[in-house]
Amino acid sequence: MNSKRIVFLLLAVIVAGTTAFLARAWLQAERAAIAAQIAAPKPVAAPAVQVLVARNALRTGQLIKPEDLRWQAWPQGALPQTYIIEGKRPLSDFVGAVARVSFRVGQPLVETDIVMPGSRGFLAAVLRPGLRAVSVPASATSAVSGFIYAGDRVDVLLTHALKAESTGAEHHATETILRNARVIAMDQKLDFAPGDKPDVAKTATLELTAKQTEIVTLAVKMGELSLVLRSLQDEEERDSEGSSDDATAELGQSYTHDSQVSRLIKEPPPPKAPPAAKPAIFVLRGPGRTKLELDGSTSPDGLPPGEADKPNTPNAPSSPKGPTFTRTDPSLLQ
Repeated sequence: MNSKRIVFLLLAVIVAGTTAFLARAWLQAERAAIAAQIAAPKPVAAPAVQVLVARNALRTGQLIKPEDLRWQAWPQGALPQTYIIEGKRPLSDFVGAVARVSFRVGQPLVETDIVMPGSRGFLAAVLRPGLRAVSVPASATSAVSGFIYAGDRVDVLLTHALKAESTGAEHHATETILRNARVIAMDQKLDFAPGDKPDVAKTATLELTAKQTEIVTLAVKMGELSLVLRSLQDEEERDSEGSSDDATAELGQSYTHDSQVSRLIKEPPPPKAPPAAKPAIFVLRGPGRTKLELDGSTSPDGLPPGEADKPNTPNAPSSPKGPTFTRTDPSLLQ
């Protein structure tokens, strides 16, 4: 055999053996790396926490209701300290608060951006710009047995006594003095939590304009006030008066007399109409003026008819002589 062939054959064997050895070592290293990766513990992600967010859009000055709030998962790594976390405080603590600023849907609530019930300035935050808060007495019969809560809409009725001018008989009447007034508090409660039992309050605080507060304050002195709860499902009322949250109270126009309730009570007669003015002619003689009635009688202006026809007394000054002018009052000849 040729020596060159033997050398090439040995080199080929050496290269093949080296390649096989290296391939085996590489495979073993890959297997070890895969096994180590499988055996290594996986990194645990930071758990998410529940953050209090707005379920509905909230505007500035709006009372927060239970349906306006919800808990939402939030990554703990990007959690500001001002957010409200579930477990530290219940959701019911924030029901009845007032939003200082507007909130978008899903935006986390921050305690510095809301006014909590009972805190200073809470009632002023509830009032909308340009409106006033006035309290009226309430009872079980005048406040729908305690079923009126803050945020409801009511009509204000006044029941008072009237005296007939002709006979002096006393009658009673009830009239609606305000419609669609917003209740912002019952006693000192400005919120309502689910499950609360009806509580008969002694006062109801209404949100009214400056003029309407004067009307209600005077009505308290005139008679007995009653609050009539309005329905939230009345489509016609909402369409005619606008949004139930933004609408302000209106002056009432309806009334009921006691004669409309009982057929045994006679309706008072209408007031007598003032006597119609009779047409007359005024005659001017110098500085004097004489009223000439159409029936022929005359009297100075301001005296009853017939007084000027009486004979003058000796001490009475005589009328100055001069031309006579006649003027007819056009308004009396109509």
